[in-house]
Amino acid sequence: MTAYPILYSFRRCPYAMRARLALAVSDRVCELREVVLADKPQEMLKVSPKGTVPVLIDTEGRVLDESIDIMLWALSQHDPEKWLKPELGSLESMLEAIAQFDLGFKYHLDRYKYPNRYGAYKLAGSAPHEGTDAQSHQSEASLYLERLNAQLSATKYLFGNRVTLADMAIAPFIRQFAHVDLDWFNQQQWQYLQAWLARFIESDLFSRIMQKYPKWESGNLGVLFPAP
Repeated sequence: MTAYPILYSFRRCPYAMRARLALAVSDRVCELREVVLADKPQEMLKVSPKGTVPVLIDTEGRVLDESIDIMLWALSQHDPEKWLKPELGSLESMLEAIAQFDLGFKYHLDRYKYPNRYGAYKLAGSAPHEGTDAQSHQSEASLYLERLNAQLSATKYLFGNRVTLADMAIAPFIRQFAHVDLDWFNQQQWQYLQAWLARFIESDLFSRIMQKYPKWESGNLGVLFPAP
């Protein structure tokens, strides 16, 4: 057993951001090990062969390698801001909304942000192109954002007028989408969504979880996060 849970993380990964957000707000201190995805530590791969972050190993050796599971694990122990208890809807309805983004929106986000990682496409009357059509995936992802904007026109946050699990699980991915072409994003008629995202990015909590840490080296201790 270890004195603190161990968290393998990568600063810019939206999934890892989710985990750090929940750990920080719940004040669940862990030993954070910052990884470089091109050089993943064997210690992480041994406990989670799929090789993605975040990975949390609790003090009893149990491994959690899904970001939502880590969020629920931390918040079930201490949820001072009631992220698991929305003003509107329920935990189940929040998890359903998150799953829709993880499956649908994320599919288009990946192909919008990294078009050359995916298969060839062909436009009418043109030669085949390597990669995928980023613009079509931008359009498909935008449908999700239009629905969010409409939802946020009624309440300040997704499930009421205070932050919940859904906001913190979805916002890192909206941020990633926005930064693919920030000028274009800011020109869209999504004033409620843009204000919601700005509150997230400008929050003290987001600043806390985006601190830079050196790459963790095998045999070394990680850093305590959140800092006690």
